[in-house]
Amino acid sequence: MQVASPPLLRRLPPGAWVVLAWCGGTAFTFLMRMRLPGEWYPAARPAAQFFRWDGLAHFGVATALALAGGALLGRRPLPALTLLLAASVLGTMPLGVAEIPLPQFLAAEVAVFFIATGRPRASGVAAVLAALAVLGGYLAVRVLYGWPIAASSETAVALTTVIAWLLGNSVRQSREHAEELRARAATQAVSDERLRIARELHDMVAHSIGVIALQAGAARRVIDTQPERARDALGEIETAGRQTLSGLRRMLGALRSRDPERPASAVPPRPEPLEPVHPESGRPGPVLGLADVDRLAATTTQAGVRVDVRRLGERRPLPPEIDVAAYRVVQEAVTNVLRHAGTASCRVSIDYRDDEVRVEVLDDGRGGDAGDGYGLLGMRERVGVLHGTFAAGPRPGGGFRVAARLPVPTEVR
Repeated sequence: MQVASPPLLRRLPPGAWVVLAWCGGTAFTFLMRMRLPGEWYPAARPAAQFFRWDGLAHFGVATALALAGGALLGRRPLPALTLLLAASVLGTMPLGVAEIPLPQFLAAEVAVFFIATGRPRASGVAAVLAALAVLGGYLAVRVLYGWPIAASSETAVALTTVIAWLLGNSVRQSREHAEELRARAATQAVSDERLRIARELHDMVAHSIGVIALQAGAARRVIDTQPERARDALGEIETAGRQTLSGLRRMLGALRSRDPERPASAVPPRPEPLEPVHPESGRPGPVLGLADVDRLAATTTQAGVRVDVRRLGERRPLPPEIDVAAYRVVQEAVTNVLRHAGTASCRVSIDYRDDEVRVEVLDDGRGGDAGDGYGLLGMRERVGVLHGTFAAGPRPGGGFRVAARLPVPTEVR
């Protein structure tokens, strides 16, 4: 699956945004104090020290502090904000103005936004209070020295700072709410999948008991006249009983347990994927297995995506729960190719090994369901219940790969 890279601006870290804000504000400050083409005089009269060496030195030191604050913002946000606030004060000194202008305070406001977005609420509140304290302290110092102040302009800067904090706090709350919904959806998806497995297990047991009942009846009828046929029927009963009991022990034990280490990053479950109907039962059920992959391939090919099936190793009967799980993985992956990949073909590989069975679905399209998405979450859970491994993700050369490895119990090899 080819994953499109996000635009450059979306990949910039918060510190880079802060540095860009500082550079933009500084450039704006210089442009405002220069006579641009078409103007008779600059928009703002520069102070006497603005273009002198001492004024330029103040700007140089302030820029160094802003760069350091941007570099530190991701690791230690509050110390980084302190450097940015110091840069705003130092960058204001050569301007000869009665307040800290917005261009000099823009980088600090951007930092307040990112702190409120990505840090706990207490850190965001501390950041906005520190920024407001610097604005108020700057005016207080000027009042103590008897210098004029521009309270209205500074109030506007304070208002934009509070707005930056409110926006960041709103983004943080939205993220927390979305994460809570994702966690609930993950729990619900796992529960739904386990219930579906339990229903299939019920059908599997009912099917096995039906086979046992038929074989037992046949053995009872011929036990006196055809002992060999009776012996074969009893052997079939024994095999079916052992396989069913083994499946019950593995799957019910896993269904009762909860895996605390399983990550809760998922999305709500979606409707069932394409599911062929077994000709004997007349409905979907656990009798579906790897033998039905050819039928699934034919159905998908008729729908517009050619499915090439390749089998490796010696084909042999598998425990019903393993056969069903392997088929479901193939079914879900092929359905994703049909719905999302935008390609004309895919390849299904089924590898029968001595101690396991492996299935793999490859395509060269633009990608199917993500590895932690709707249907594949259920497949991951199903394979995990059977102590197997599951992988789904983009291929290095393009396309998407879904693979599962299901171990076969020793007693049925």
